[in-house]
Formats: sequence, C-alpha cells, structure tokens
Amino acid sequence: MKTDSLLRMPGSFIGSDWVQPIDGGTEDIPNPATEDVYGVATVGGVKDCDLAIAAARKAFDSGPWRRMSMRDRARKMEQLHAALLARSDEIIDMIVAEAGCARAEAAGLLFAIPMQQMAADIDEAYRYESVRSLPFIINPGWAGDKVLGTGAKQRVPVGVVAAITPFNAGFFLNVVKSSAALIMGNSVVLKPSPYTPFEAWILADTIRRLDFPPGVFNVVTGGIEVAQMLTTDPRVDMVSFTGSDKVGAAIMAQAAPTLKRLLLELGGKSALIVRQDADLDVAAQAAYWNITCETGQGCCLFTRHLVHNSVKQAFIDKMIAVNGQAVVGDPADPSVTVGPLIRAREQQRVTGMVDEAVRGGAEIVFGGKAPSHLNRGYFYEPTLITGVDNAARIARDEIFGPVGVVIGYETDEEALAIANDSPYGLGGGIISTDKGRAFEMALELDAGFIVMNDGPGAKHPAAPFGGLKRSGIGRESGVEGLDAYTELKSIVFRAG
Repeated sequence: MKTDSLLRMPGSFIGSDWVQPIDGGTEDIPNPATEDVYGVATVGGVKDCDLAIAAARKAFDSGPWRRMSMRDRARKMEQLHAALLARSDEIIDMIVAEAGCARAEAAGLLFAIPMQQMAADIDEAYRYESVRSLPFIINPGWAGDKVLGTGAKQRVPVGVVAAITPFNAGFFLNVVKSSAALIMGNSVVLKPSPYTPFEAWILADTIRRLDFPPGVFNVVTGGIEVAQMLTTDPRVDMVSFTGSDKVGAAIMAQAAPTLKRLLLELGGKSALIVRQDADLDVAAQAAYWNITCETGQGCCLFTRHLVHNSVKQAFIDKMIAVNGQAVVGDPADPSVTVGPLIRAREQQRVTGMVDEAVRGGAEIVFGGKAPSHLNRGYFYEPTLITGVDNAARIARDEIFGPVGVVIGYETDEEALAIANDSPYGLGGGIISTDKGRAFEMALELDAGFIVMNDGPGAKHPAAPFGGLKRSGIGRESGVEGLDAYTELKSIVFRAG
C-alpha cells in the first residue's frame, strides 16, 4: 500500500476538536486480509483520557445538551443520521478494510442495521415522555380525613458515559451506544478497539462538522490503561461495554468503588435447535450464516447446532452443500463471502482450539485449517465439527472464529437441557415448522435474544438486546435501551 494512501487519525477527539496525544503516540493499523498497513492511528494515554473525561464532565455539568428538550436533541441527532448516511460508501469501505468483513455484511449488518436502530431511537425520542404521572391514591390523613395524593416519575440522564466497544462491530456499536446515550442527554467518551480505531474516527469527524456542543462527544484511543481510567475515574458515571465476560467481570470490579452504572453485553455460546420437522434448507442456511458471519467473530452467533438425530445427517449434508458455495478471501472483492480473522493471534487461537478438539476425538466435516490458496492475511476456513458432546471445550467456550459444532438429541426436553447447559445466555434459535411448539420452546430457553426460524428479516429495532447469566447485564435497543442511559426519579405530592 502506498504511503500517501494511508488514513491518518489527527488525534484524540476532545471537546470539539482533534488534540494531539500528550502521553500517547501512533500505531500502524493493518488490513487483516492483506497485512498491509491501512492507516496510522492515534494511540492515547491516561493524560489524553483525563482531558476527554474533563471535557465530557464540563459539558454535562454546565453545557446546554442535557438542558435541551428531547425534541431538540432528536433534531440534532437527525442531522447526524443524515450526515452518516451521506458517507455510507466511505464507511462501508472502511469496515471492509479495517475489520476484514465481507462487503455484503459490512453494508447490511454493520452499517444499515445500526443506522436503522439510530433512526428508530430518534423516532422514539419524539414520543418519549421524560416525566410521567403516577396514579392518584387516597391515603388516610392524620386528622381522620382522606388525602388525595399523586406524583410523577422522571427519567434523567445518568451523566458522563464511557462507551467501550470491540473490533467485531466497531461502527455498529459506536453508533448504537453513543446515539442512545446522547439522545437521552448524556455526554460520551468513546474508546474503540485498538484494532478498529477509524470506525470511531469517522463518527467523531462527522459530529465535528455538525457543531455539537463541545465535550458532548469525545473519542480517546489507547490500551488497557485508558480503559481502566474510564472504568475507575469518579467523574465517569456509567460504563457501557461490549466484549468478553472476563473483561466484563474485571470492569465490574473496577467500577465497584465508585458505584458506576453498568451496561454489559458480553460473550455467548448460543444454541440453534433444529427440530425433526425443520425445513432443513432454512436450517442449513441459518446455521452456516451463524458460523461465517463476521468470520464467526460475533458474540451472539449460534455456533452450537443441536440437531434431532433423525435429521442430523441430512442437516450435515445440507451444510456441506452450502459450504461449497462460500468464497473465502479478501473482502475488497465483492464476490467474497468470508473474510479474515482480525489478527494473527486470533487465527492461532482458533487453530489451537480446533486442533485440541480433534485430538480429543472430534471429527471435521469441512474446514479445520487455514486456506491453502491464501498466503497472506489471517484466514481460517469455515469449519463444522461433529463427534463431540456439550461437555467438550469447543462446545462450551466462545471460539470467535468460523467454527460450529453439531450435537444430536432425541427429545425437545433434551435439546432444551443441552442448550441451557451453558454459563452463557445471550442468544438462541429454533427451527421448526410447528411455530407454536417453537414458541413454547423459546419461552424455556435461557437466553436474552431468541430467533425463530429465519426471523423477522433483519434486526428488530424495538427488540431489546442483551443476555442472561455471564452474557451480561442490561439491555440495548428499543425503549429499554434508551432507559438504560437514564436514572429514575420519583416526585410525590398532594393532589389538592
């Protein structure tokens, strides 16, 4: 890649402008498909983070944003939404090059869906009632009379929100977290993954052009020391984090001394139940998409395929056929359907987990190695594994690679028991032509987000998203996702 073609981040975004790092520096960001340098990113340090937090704190405590009406904030966010849509080609190209995502997924899942969610949140803001009446009640008075009482409850912004986002859905989560927090009147300090910093840069660059109040939105890059400052500094009121359950647990511990509010969307090992009456074409397509979407680097992907024994082999045959249509390679080519993993260490980790499963008796249906036709990039073939049970590490731990396991079962009760036998509870799916029975089973799944058959066609913006057990705390999206960035007040008084 030519030097003059590199993207260059002008600094941390603090207040309303780019600020050169005080104790940080710069870092080359590789394209994971080619290993060429894609851009040169700012790397912030704790002094840069300190400035960002101070700007956000000042904006919240004395700035106009939180004091604006919900409608006025919604109008400003509509400007941001339109400005991001106008840069759609630039953003999609960035997602493809920086995250290694196939172009169709970059355009749909990672751009169109968060823009749809942002639009839905803005629409909800126009209907949102920050102050709502309490019912009238009659209480006995001290003088033996009757007192008519009432009151109100009020949703108010939490304050300064630290949004910490992962590489696999950088632009998606930068937009969803920041827009919900901003709509509700908060100030934001966004810390993106060091792997995908430009997907935060472009959001900051767009906001800068729109003359938002200084300090309402800030971006600071950097490593673990920056994240730890955001999770421990008393000036930060809330942490909204998406990532692994181990890091989520660490954030809880770091946030505890200052009693920060937490929104944690963590890992998953979601199960897809394929009943004996399933449409196997639908099942195979859904299962394959769930192991290859974002090259398997998604926390809610359904990678445990629980298939009724009577249709298990037919399901596997369908999966083999679907895999034959996949194209693994550089997603700059629009014909490519499966791109690379984000870094070499992730490729090595996925390789190690699959090799360990094979040594333990697992059977590879297809894949199981890096593709031989690609000598650059961090690629791993889509992989399907059988011959394991739910106790195997590869069936219990999050792989974060394009790997699925097939486990047979005999009864609906057994399928539910296997699905729920997991420390995680983020997602789940059920494929069945008996929609009533599928819904009954969905009610029994220990998961926060469940898809029946081929779902509603795309993400439903009114559906709250989040997990049970080690998959997180709180919900994003929908009214619940807006409420998550507020505190609740009660005001009670006599009616007359």
